[in-house]
Amino acid sequence: MHFTAILAATAAMLLSPAAAAGVVGAAEGFAKGVTGGGSASPVYPASTSELVKYLTDSSPRVIILTKTFDFTGSEGTASETGCAPWGTGSGCQLAINKDNWCNNYQASAPKVSVTYDKAGLAGIQVKSNKSIVGQGTSGVIKGKGLRLANGVSNVIIQNIHITGLNPKYVWGGDAITLDGTDMVWIDHVKTSQIGRQHIVLGNGASNRVSITNSEIDGSSSWSATCNGQHYWNLYFTGSNDLVTFKGNYVHHFSGRAPKVAGNTLLHFVNNYMYSSTGHAFEVDAGAKVLAEGNVFQNVANPVDTTIAGQLFTSPDANSNGQCSSSLGRACVINAFGSSGAFKRTDTGFLTNFKGKNIASAAAASSSFKDKAGVGKI
Repeated sequence: MHFTAILAATAAMLLSPAAAAGVVGAAEGFAKGVTGGGSASPVYPASTSELVKYLTDSSPRVIILTKTFDFTGSEGTASETGCAPWGTGSGCQLAINKDNWCNNYQASAPKVSVTYDKAGLAGIQVKSNKSIVGQGTSGVIKGKGLRLANGVSNVIIQNIHITGLNPKYVWGGDAITLDGTDMVWIDHVKTSQIGRQHIVLGNGASNRVSITNSEIDGSSSWSATCNGQHYWNLYFTGSNDLVTFKGNYVHHFSGRAPKVAGNTLLHFVNNYMYSSTGHAFEVDAGAKVLAEGNVFQNVANPVDTTIAGQLFTSPDANSNGQCSSSLGRACVINAFGSSGAFKRTDTGFLTNFKGKNIASAAAASSSFKDKAGVGKI
C-alpha cells in the first residue's frame, strides 16, 4: 500500500466510532478510581431491547449510545384517579396516587384523572461494571430512567441525555436512582422533563459517588410550584454516603437542589445555580455539606430557612482557612448575583474529609455552565 494511503487508512481508523468510543477522562472526588466496563470491547445497541440486555447482563460492558432510545409507550399507559395538591392550573403538576400517596398525604387535595406512560415509573436495572457513554449529542434515553441498586458497583454514566419521564405528574419517574451502590460516576449527563427526581441517592447506602459536569434542567410546563421551575431535583439522603457534586449546571428549580440528609457527606463545589424563586439546599438532620466555589445567580434562597444538619458555606477568607487541616487547602468563596443570603460556618464535620479523595476547587465562574451537559466532553 502506498505510504499516503496507509496514513489515510490509519487516520480513518483512529477517527472511527469504534476506535474513538469509550469513557473520556477519569472521575474526580469520592468516586476516583471507578473503571466501569474497563477495557471491554464497545457495543452499540440498535434497539431498546438490546440496550436493556446490555445494561442488565452480568458482563462488563462499554455501551455506546448513538441515537435516541425511546421507551415511551413500550409498557402501555394507565388511567386512574390521582390528585392535584398544588391546584389544577395549567402550569401545576398533578400527582399519580403511587402507594396511596394522595390518600395518605394529600387527602384534602382535589381528585383528578391522570393518564401516564407506565415505562417511566421504574428505571432500567443497571448491573455492575458498566460504562454507558453517549456519542456526541446523540445518546438519548427517552421515557425511562436508570436504576442502580442492591449492591451494584463500578458504573460510569457519561454524556447521555435522559428525558421525557411523565413530566406532568409527580411520581412519574426518576432519571437516575442509586440505592445500595458504590463507586458510581455520573459525568456530562443532562436530565430534563422529569416527573419526580432528576437524581436520587435514596435512603440505602450509595457510598462513593461523583456527579460532575452535568446539567439538571428543571424548566418544564408543569411544576409543583406552578411556575415552570421544577421542585424535585436532587435527593441525597443515603446512609453515610460520600458525594462529590462538581462543575454542574442546575437551573430553573424551585426546591430540593439538593435535599441532603441520612448522614451524607456532600462536597458541593464549582457549580452554577441559576434561576429559582424557591430554595436550593435543604439541609436536614444528619447532612454534612461543604459548599465552595459555587455561583448562585438569580436564586432567591440558596438554602431553606430550617437547617437541621451541618453546613459550611465558605463565606470569607478567615473562615475558609479552617478547611486547610482537613482538605489540605483553604476553601474557596462562593459568588452571588441577585441571590439571597448563604452564610453558615459549621466546621466540626470537616474532619470527615481527611484521607479521602477530594475534588479540587477553582474560583467561582460563570464558565462552569458552559462546560456542563452532553456534547461538551
